[in-house]
Amino acid sequence: MYSYVGMERRIRADHPLRRIRGFVDEALKLLDRSLSQMYATKGRPSIAPERLLRAQLLMVLYSIRSERQLMEQLDYNLLFRWFVGLEMDDAVWDVTVFTKNRERLIAGEASQQLLVAVLEQAREHDLLSEEHFTVDGTLIQAWASAQSFKAKKDPPPPGCGSGKKGVLLLRDKVESTTDRDARLYKKALPDKAVPSYQGHALMENRNGLIVAAQASQSSNAAERHEALKMLDRVVGDKWKRLDKRITLGADASYQEKEFIEALRERKVAPHIHEYLKGSNLEKNCKLIERTFGWNKSNRALRQVKLRGLQRVDWFYRLTMAAYNLTRMCRLIPNPAL
Repeated sequence: MYSYVGMERRIRADHPLRRIRGFVDEALKLLDRSLSQMYATKGRPSIAPERLLRAQLLMVLYSIRSERQLMEQLDYNLLFRWFVGLEMDDAVWDVTVFTKNRERLIAGEASQQLLVAVLEQAREHDLLSEEHFTVDGTLIQAWASAQSFKAKKDPPPPGCGSGKKGVLLLRDKVESTTDRDARLYKKALPDKAVPSYQGHALMENRNGLIVAAQASQSSNAAERHEALKMLDRVVGDKWKRLDKRITLGADASYQEKEFIEALRERKVAPHIHEYLKGSNLEKNCKLIERTFGWNKSNRALRQVKLRGLQRVDWFYRLTMAAYNLTRMCRLIPNPAL
């Protein structure tokens, strides 16, 4: 039996994944040199890093819970095979081989490079604002249980804790036996403390695209500390070259004296206060919260299935790149239609 209908013809012209694949193809061209360095030089032939990235994007876009389920989908789903670049007769990878090869992407910070490459395409279409930004953070439930937290064998002595004036905090006394980077934390007093990380995002205000993303260990000061790091990474010394003043919007949790002073040292105007209903600040804060909602609603970021800050940070940036791809499909007209 022979089929004369190729995979390309089986995917309809207006399928959303076609637009996303086009953006991913252009992004991977920019990453060609760095991805070529991620191929294994010894042992069995490794999985192409480009295909690994495409497969990981499918996990985010289609809410696939595990690598095992992804391999099952790739075995019979022609749409997924087409997106990744597998032919109809190509064998699907072993789950453990796929997971081990993914570590090379994490070590090479491939998700951060993909995020930057996607933003370059957005900049070419004049979608990015260079002077107006909004920042916010969200709680990411870790792949660990509260019962896994046990008392530390060698906690710091009194007066040498991580709190103000050396006060011992909960993180100084206990740690998880399954994920040592996770912390018991809650964002609001009525909430229950859960093993978690924190995800931070910096959004440009013109079209609501994420221009920087970072995951961190959970703490009260993490949102403000990571906001400054992301701002420095994106803005740098642009304030010296731009005629307009750079602004940063945020909710009331960023209203801290040291943070405000740090912004003013960088010539950044802080728009941080209890915002009025209907104001631009309220709209932008809701827009960035929509990003977190998209990534948590029945998707892998609701409870990340990776352990360790480096892995969680890598996957968090990948989810933000995926969000930008879906948003760009709506912002950029489709020339094929």
